[in-house]
Amino acid sequence: MGARILAIANQKGGVGKTTTSLTLGSALARRGKKILLLDLDPHACATLHAKIYPEELRTSLYDIFLARDGTWPEIWPELIRPAALQGMDIAPGSIRLSELEVDFRERTAKGSVLARSLCSLTDGYDFVVLDCPPHVGILLVNALVAADLLIIPIQTDFLALHGLKLLFDTLHTLNKVLPTPVRYRAVPTMYDKRAKACTRVLELMRRKMGHALFTTIIGVDTHFREASALGCTIYDINAQSRGALSYDALAEEVLGLW
Repeated sequence: MGARILAIANQKGGVGKTTTSLTLGSALARRGKKILLLDLDPHACATLHAKIYPEELRTSLYDIFLARDGTWPEIWPELIRPAALQGMDIAPGSIRLSELEVDFRERTAKGSVLARSLCSLTDGYDFVVLDCPPHVGILLVNALVAADLLIIPIQTDFLALHGLKLLFDTLHTLNKVLPTPVRYRAVPTMYDKRAKACTRVLELMRRKMGHALFTTIIGVDTHFREASALGCTIYDINAQSRGALSYDALAEEVLGLW
């Protein structure tokens, strides 16, 4: 059986998407799973976090999207950086990914390019984590079509809740045409139990989303910022910190889905 593909997406920026991609990937790797992280965000935050600098790259995920069908097995080995971060392999992103809307104008079956390219690769991994861009477009559609599970980090904030409609509209449209609907689960992030607004939003999320919400709650933890500055994961700084333990719990929930 090939890898399970996890798309981490929310079209609102700053909700903990890249943190979730990197930390959940790391938590799964710590459980002996072979992980590949794909940085699909043109801002390439996960790539930079792993101290891979886009200007030095000869090959990025942009090349996977532009390649002819059937040439992907030659490109993946050039692209993937083994064990770039805490036991995870990383396929770096590039600002050029933002050009795909134009480049794909004439492309046929453009929504399934990523899914088809991953077919030649997934046997080597247990999980492929897709760090998605913060907007709805061809990159997000490709990620959703490829995904076995969509994980939506939602900041426990009223504005973050309002922003979800566009993502669910896209999901609804895709589910009409896909052979099997995309499964999804949301995870509350940046939760501060001292803030009344946070507890109200969390209650609202539980009421609205029910079983589609993970039980794990990711709280505010300064160690995440520290890990970002040092180019490592929270497990390198303090594996017993609140944030690290939360992602351990999330990893267990994800593993329990299969």
